[in-house]
Amino acid sequence: MSTTIWNLDPTHSELTFKVKHLMISNVKGSFTKFNAKIEGDDFETSKITATVDATSVFTNNTDRDGHLKSADFFEVETYPELKFESTSITKTDDGEYTLIGDLTIKGITKSVELDVEFGGFMKDPYGNEKAGFSFEGKINRKDFGLNWNAALETGGVLVSDEVKIAAEVQFVKA
Repeated sequence: MSTTIWNLDPTHSELTFKVKHLMISNVKGSFTKFNAKIEGDDFETSKITATVDATSVFTNNTDRDGHLKSADFFEVETYPELKFESTSITKTDDGEYTLIGDLTIKGITKSVELDVEFGGFMKDPYGNEKAGFSFEGKINRKDFGLNWNAALETGGVLVSDEVKIAAEVQFVKA
């Protein structure tokens, strides 16, 4: 018996993040190139893997994107990918789950916890079986060696340590 494979549908998926800037508002960004796969016949026992092209970081500001790609942050020439691999999935309510997995950024791997909402199954107009999910969570960027910052003369720092991550994703049954 073969295991069911669900591949990311990149045209109907997005991966975003936001971080406090000047401690007064959020700056949002996204990764425009990423891939993911769910392997398993039941979501709770599935293995989820994802890779993110760090060079695809996009914040709608060319200078900021360049800084994020530099050694101050993602150091994309040395570490071109971010990786995620699930370690456990626990149902917390109807259609809601806690996903725990290992996130690797800049060669540093840490366990992260994400809240997952299952949107359901649906066939698209072409007969493809789809599954939809919303993921959200937060990480401390310094846990992954993303340490750059600048102190503000009024106190505080330019960029918060906490980064909120979110994804709206569709998968297609292979």
